[in-house]
Amino acid sequence: MTLNYTKIVQLRNIDALRARLDELDLELPSDDNILTADQGSPLAAPQLIGDFRVGNRWCIHPMEGWDANRDGSPSEHTLRRWRNFGLSGAKLIWGGEAAAVRPDGRSNPHQTMAIPENRAGLAALLTELTAAHRQSFGDDSDLLVGLQLTHSGRFCRPNGPQLEPRIAYHHPLLDAKFSIDPADESVVWTDSQLDQLIDDYVSAAGLAAEVGFRFVDIKACHGYLLHEFLSARSRPGRFGGEFAGRTRLLKTIIERTRHKFPELMVVVRLSAFDTVPFQTSRVVGQPMDHAELLPYGFGFGVDAQNPLRYDLAETIQLIRELRDLGVAAVNISCGSPYYNPHIQRPAIFPPSDGYPPPEDPLVGVVRQIQATRECKQAVGTFPLVGTGYTYLQEYLPHVAQAVVRAGWVDFVGLGRMVLSYPELPADTLLHSQTARKRVCRTFSDCTTAPRNGIVSGCFPLDAYYKNLPEWATLREIKQSQKE
Repeated sequence: MTLNYTKIVQLRNIDALRARLDELDLELPSDDNILTADQGSPLAAPQLIGDFRVGNRWCIHPMEGWDANRDGSPSEHTLRRWRNFGLSGAKLIWGGEAAAVRPDGRSNPHQTMAIPENRAGLAALLTELTAAHRQSFGDDSDLLVGLQLTHSGRFCRPNGPQLEPRIAYHHPLLDAKFSIDPADESVVWTDSQLDQLIDDYVSAAGLAAEVGFRFVDIKACHGYLLHEFLSARSRPGRFGGEFAGRTRLLKTIIERTRHKFPELMVVVRLSAFDTVPFQTSRVVGQPMDHAELLPYGFGFGVDAQNPLRYDLAETIQLIRELRDLGVAAVNISCGSPYYNPHIQRPAIFPPSDGYPPPEDPLVGVVRQIQATRECKQAVGTFPLVGTGYTYLQEYLPHVAQAVVRAGWVDFVGLGRMVLSYPELPADTLLHSQTARKRVCRTFSDCTTAPRNGIVSGCFPLDAYYKNLPEWATLREIKQSQKE
């Protein structure tokens, strides 16, 4: 059984979207028209991050293309994607790419790496982006570009399709979902191994600074290692247990990095809330059975009595502590694409390892935007970036303008949308319009492809990817899902 939801493409104008939101009893502000910078668009206003004046409120999220060379250096696919980031018109590039801080921390064999052997590759990415931006917009003095640093933890696949997990603790549901032996302690990090990992993060941050990146993002989202540590209540030792222990790894990396490289800004992309892992299925998604695990101690930002609901008390506490540590901004995301993609990437069409959504994707969009609003209300002027807007499709700019004007968030981040339509920020701010045929329709091909060992990109809408031989393979995979 699958559920039928009204598709965004069926909503002929912004009033139709508002009517659909009303039907779902969802609160989401929107503007009647897309405004240019000259017309006073809130998205055109500059905003300080640290002491840097960012030129507008559009942000590009980091994305793994699964397309670097095996040594972590950029391929032409990687360089093209970064070139498109520069052409986008967004003035905040939040990491561009998730770069592994060591080879065994890659989520796939073709992930970019922030290691000394790839210094020239990282420099090439930055050069490609900034040159494209200067070519299109003339000035990059208000363009802020950083590099995201990561270790994939439970989702490491550095040598091929086989998982090679390195986990914070044994999670009863995730161990079962991903076939990890709950008695195998060799996959769990020891405290001494984490001390070395901290050094790896600091070294990677120094490399980013040498290359010319203005900030590093210490990634703590989407089920990867530093996110998983935030829920490590059952872990003994320095890096688990109570809140101070569970957040110690993230905060130590930040403190060490800021101490050694004071000129380098540090930011954090954070999964502000999680939920129970869902079962992979061709019918409507269902959470894994967790009745015997209540109160639920295996998530961050969740209600222990009902872990399908969020509880932002610890999230807000962490954001405040990060601010006090000198973190310059936080980018709010949620959940994980590996085990609850409908929460993190709302879409009607699921990826191959997902499930048809159990709710109208608009519910997931508004959940993320409202959670970010709650965090923003709690931290005042501290800069926050919002996530989850792509499913709004052609109405994304109408909502983005309204939430920034209302003070719900400081920057609106774009992920999947930039793969099909990188120039959306420039088209809105310069021409008050979008190119409807290029708008991402959230077919999830950019996720299904890498799940099956294919490079990530917008195969349906980007001629560059549609002309690759991998497009035929991807179509076969999608067809097999329907059979």
